[in-house]
Amino acid sequence: MPQLTKSPLADYHLSQGATLTEYHGALVPARFSDPVTEHRAVREAAGLLDFSFRGKFALKGRDHARFLQRMVSNDVKKLTPGQGTYATFLDARGHIVADFRLYCAEDCFFADTDADLRDKAVSGLRRYVVGDQVSIEAVELYALAFQGPQARGLVEKTLHVDLPAMQEFDHFASNYAGFPIRVVRAGSTGEEGYEVWVNDKGLLALWGAACGQAPTYGMLPCGSEALESLRIEAGIPRYGPELGEDVIPLEAGLYNALSFTKGCYIGQEIVERARSRGHVNWKLMGLIVDSPNAPQPAEKVTADGKEIGEITSACVSPMLGKTLALAYLRREVAEPGTKLILASGSAAEVAALPFYQRATASVGA
Repeated sequence: MPQLTKSPLADYHLSQGATLTEYHGALVPARFSDPVTEHRAVREAAGLLDFSFRGKFALKGRDHARFLQRMVSNDVKKLTPGQGTYATFLDARGHIVADFRLYCAEDCFFADTDADLRDKAVSGLRRYVVGDQVSIEAVELYALAFQGPQARGLVEKTLHVDLPAMQEFDHFASNYAGFPIRVVRAGSTGEEGYEVWVNDKGLLALWGAACGQAPTYGMLPCGSEALESLRIEAGIPRYGPELGEDVIPLEAGLYNALSFTKGCYIGQEIVERARSRGHVNWKLMGLIVDSPNAPQPAEKVTADGKEIGEITSACVSPMLGKTLALAYLRREVAEPGTKLILASGSAAEVAALPFYQRATASVGA
């Protein structure tokens, strides 16, 4: 089992009344106040999250870009320093060993993944280093995430910088209070988002500076409970519930992690076969559940008395006032509007993802 990572801010969070929990292999805040209030702050203004549950590693050496191009499902060769992308690392069966965000820098690629996936990803990649001049090493950087419609202004005031125009996964190096930092545009909630990476010593200073801007931006510190309901509303799968070594990217709808023109990579034949066939047998879809309570993960979904799916994650949506679930469904029933029944007896209706999109609050739009 991977060793539990403890946020460098864990003791400080406790002193401020936060409740801590294990999340993606790290001890981080579950909540600072009411998770529903925190959720609404992200949707309506801004939220600040301790992303110490994310682990980072770097690929360096003369062949690092060429090596990575052969390993992952997206096209990294086309990236220039300051750009990034989302990708998966697959096994020979096309199943997801790990997913990560990849960031091209001047002399390396940074990979950002869940803390409990980092060691697996690093060791898995190292097995393929044969004759390549590549080093793959863990990087001890931590991230604070700024999420919400006011996130950009909050980052600028916190860092005393004017952010350039940035596309998703664009990034640049800078410094704050004498600490080297990296500013990344990355959404994790369905809202505009940014991350600031810094070492453990600079994390508290950065957190305090961001919280000092809270009254101006309506920002609240947010925990993993709010993050979960936010990402479910936004239809964002995460490793564990939705992604794993029994799932291929097309089943999870991870088209943003795939390139169909880059050429060979591990698992590419399986992905291409599924794409050329025109469908997969299972699809990650949304369910709107007729119940005041969120169903439990692994609850079976039925149609005409037959099991045709399984719940992976669920929440009662603070923004939509409905009980929402993510579920893998057989393709025959994975059409929005299809009526299904959960094993508990609750009725459910299939919905397209995401449930919630920025500037709209329509279900299944």
